[in-house]
Amino acid sequence: MSSPEIASLSWGHMKVKGCSSSYKDCKVWPGGSRAWDWRETGTEHAPGVQPADLEEVLKKGIDLLVIGRGMNEALQTRRDSVSSQVPSSTLDFVTQKGVEVRVLQTEKAVAEYNKLAGRGGKVGGVFHSTC
Repeated sequence: MSSPEIASLSWGHMKVKGCSSSYKDCKVWPGGSRAWDWRETGTEHAPGVQPADLEEVLKKGIDLLVIGRGMNEALQTRRDSVSSQVPSSTLDFVTQKGVEVRVLQTEKAVAEYNKLAGRGGKVGGVFHSTC
């Protein structure tokens, strides 16, 4: 099963190839995708990405996870907004599963994800498409 290509990205709007829905924020993995609803885990721009946001994607048998922090990188991945690193608890959660993680501005994250997915990699992602 391959990871679906992200067909388009614009402010507040993402389309995943083969999916009829469009998303504001999304999660993707080999064989599927769905909306990334922050309300499910209480996620906000700060403190940002939490292990609970990633659990579902990590369970899909991925080798690499790409996190898109937003178009203007407003979604913190560490309490220190100057840093682009994920909090140690989130990083530890991912790496303990044997999964590599990359954290990028969303446009760069989508490009990286699509490149890896196009090569047939078992890649997953979580992407924030606004701020």
